Amino acid sequence: MAKTLYQNFSLFDGTKDHFETDAYFVVDDETGKIVEAGTGSSEADRTVDLENKFVMPGMINAHTHITSDVSGKLEPLGSPKLTPIIATKIALDNLADLVKHGVTYIRDVGADFDVDIELSKLEKGGHILSPGICASGRPLAMTGGHFCTIGYEVDSPDEARKAARQALKNGADNIKLMATGGVSFGGESPDDVQLTEDELRAAVIEAHHKGRTANAHAQGTEGIKNAVRAGVDSVEHAFYLDDEAIQMFLDKDTFIVPTLIAVYGISDRGAGQVPDFMLDVAREVKKAHMESIGRAAKAGIKLAMGTDAGTPNNDFKNDSAFELELMVEAGCTPLQTLQSATINGAQLLKIDNEYGTLEPGKYADFIVLDSNPLDNIKVVQQDKRVFKKGKEIK
Repeated sequence: MAKTLYQNFSLFDGTKDHFETDAYFVVDDETGKIVEAGTGSSEADRTVDLENKFVMPGMINAHTHITSDVSGKLEPLGSPKLTPIIATKIALDNLADLVKHGVTYIRDVGADFDVDIELSKLEKGGHILSPGICASGRPLAMTGGHFCTIGYEVDSPDEARKAARQALKNGADNIKLMATGGVSFGGESPDDVQLTEDELRAAVIEAHHKGRTANAHAQGTEGIKNAVRAGVDSVEHAFYLDDEAIQMFLDKDTFIVPTLIAVYGISDRGAGQVPDFMLDVAREVKKAHMESIGRAAKAGIKLAMGTDAGTPNNDFKNDSAFELELMVEAGCTPLQTLQSATINGAQLLKIDNEYGTLEPGKYADFIVLDSNPLDNIKVVQQDKRVFKKGKEIK
């Protein structure tokens, strides 16, 4: 059984608060897993010298929409003209972009035609170039609510329960729930409470019963609290946090997935490209959003990196790395941002037995950087080498 030794680098393995110098690990070429790690050197069938670079786990993006076309050349997410074939083409291109730029695992939280579920199966079989995929399939929304165009429309706890069971039957790893309105749809606002606490709870119970997770799109304060009380594993966006909400996250050990780039892509990149109502809402919420995430980080709420990739001006290339820069700008420490994109993301997705850290028994998903991102988080956006299961992505 052939093995490869990677040596001569500084390592952030995801478990420590620093890069350890003169590190090495040995990877089983067949399984793609690390079988030995330490400092100094070792022996193997093949040796790769990483030339004093900086190595960290591959990034985990916990909020994507892979069937969303960011090129503007094909049909948009949720379009009535979108077909399963076109949606799959879009998703494959987006997945290839993600992995080439250092994202080695994702959670997709709303895909047309359950495309993410089917592509997850192909990735697990080694049939496509892709990050690993925690798939949600179609989300649950109230009738006429946020993202109802691609979701199950539910209007009672019983309907939410049935839809969650159907999604799980279809193969979903996660149940996505719409607790509030949002920025990108007319006729609603981030403060609109949509799925009720009881509806949310009914779906969460079904997900947890099957050992799966549930997350909620929740931007306004009351919708956020409904989602946390309902028992979701993570709240996405969290624009408006008050003291009570922050304490609820701490008490329930609930994650926040900030998606700062989703608002930034509209407020700072969207002029002349998106409708005026979207610009107005994004610019209105941006300051509060940044302040809320900064307060959450300071309070010690667990954060998992996610970008909402596929929203306007928010692509599948380098915006995962740019999200880390925005998190630092909001008040997170560089260590918190690296943890959000590695060990925390793995814990949220419940894949931390094999991903999220670089230790024996874990997959060798890692990126190689020229300098230390704990000194300057922007280096994650620069050119990098990407390895998935010990194989370099070219």
